[in-house]
Amino acid sequence: MARNIGSRYTAHQILGRGSAGTVWLGEGPEGPVAIKLLREDLASDEELVGRFVRERTALLGLDHPRVVGVHDLVVDGNDLALVMDLVRGTDLRTRLDRERRLAPAAAVAIAADVAEGLAAAHAAGVVHRDVKPENILLDMEGPLGPGGSHPALLTDFGVAKLIDTPRRTRATRIIGTPDYLAPEIVEGLPPRAAVDIYALATVLYELLAGFTPFGGGHPGAVLRRHVTETVVPLPGIPDELWQLIVQCLAKAPASRLRASELAARLRELQPMLKGMPPLDVDEPDAEPPFDAGADADSPYPAVSSAPRRAAVPLVPGAATDSNRDTHTSMRVPGPDELAGGARGTARAPRTPGQRRPGSARHKAEAVRRRRITLGVAGLVLAAAIGAGSWLAADGDDEGVPPRDSKQSAPSQP
Repeated sequence: MARNIGSRYTAHQILGRGSAGTVWLGEGPEGPVAIKLLREDLASDEELVGRFVRERTALLGLDHPRVVGVHDLVVDGNDLALVMDLVRGTDLRTRLDRERRLAPAAAVAIAADVAEGLAAAHAAGVVHRDVKPENILLDMEGPLGPGGSHPALLTDFGVAKLIDTPRRTRATRIIGTPDYLAPEIVEGLPPRAAVDIYALATVLYELLAGFTPFGGGHPGAVLRRHVTETVVPLPGIPDELWQLIVQCLAKAPASRLRASELAARLRELQPMLKGMPPLDVDEPDAEPPFDAGADADSPYPAVSSAPRRAAVPLVPGAATDSNRDTHTSMRVPGPDELAGGARGTARAPRTPGQRRPGSARHKAEAVRRRRITLGVAGLVLAAAIGAGSWLAADGDDEGVPPRDSKQSAPSQP
């Protein structure tokens, strides 16, 4: 059923739903548009509406081929909406769900497109704050690029910032999707342009590997990995590409490249990636809930130990929506929680049947092996003592004096 959005736009049908709102196919004075209608509880928040109006100029000023343009911001009664370009295509998450991982040439081409869009936004003083496959659209009407990739456009600029009002999140809350959050956000620092670079590098890793470098399992464990663990190398890609990913996943924001630098470097690497097939790596085991330190007092929901390739829910009982938006807030972990996990290398890709070192299953198997080893050693020791006693008794029967006990006792392992 059609509905009016303000006085200039009409929403005809729903294209997708997210935790922040609903995206509609709409019509405006200049033709078809996409209308993101935010949730009613957000629209009723006066502080958020005020921020919405203040951000209008910055969001409307973003004009770049790799950014989904915002035509208008509508505040009308209970309606709070962003009117955007209509992109004929799908989002990157949908393609990942279908193909799991992309050829390196296609992955790098998509990341370069997004980096160029971020460079324009950062130059205008706008930080996205929620770069992830769900917010990257593929224009199916655009020309094919390297590896058969369609042009990529970054959408949802400003949504995370609009929702992240001081009253809503306070100083102890963070906004975003755990798998893509930069360490400085986890530690409660204000988000700068470098957080988008970290998130984009995470997306690029996911496009190549089929899973995120620090994701999987309990949300608290995911946040801790961002702060305490190093990224696992991906076999089969040129060292120049790997070093670029590592630099953009640096824990220190100042060590990461700027968006314009990242885009240029990625474009330079494209020729050497031509014809390379998708990587052949296995997804690491997911951490079970207890391995992440979950307990009855944990602020995070318990989750299944099944592997996850994308975002994990932040709200207990939250249902998966059509585009897996996770614009929800969660508590910033304390220093003791961040320091509580295993330090070292994050979830390593593994060969089939091999347990990941440091995982709960790996530790359990190590305990079982130690118990078996100790049990066997005990049996050997008992048998040796028994044999020594028998020899001593046999020596008495033959009239041979027993040997000194110090010499007959078996050596201790």
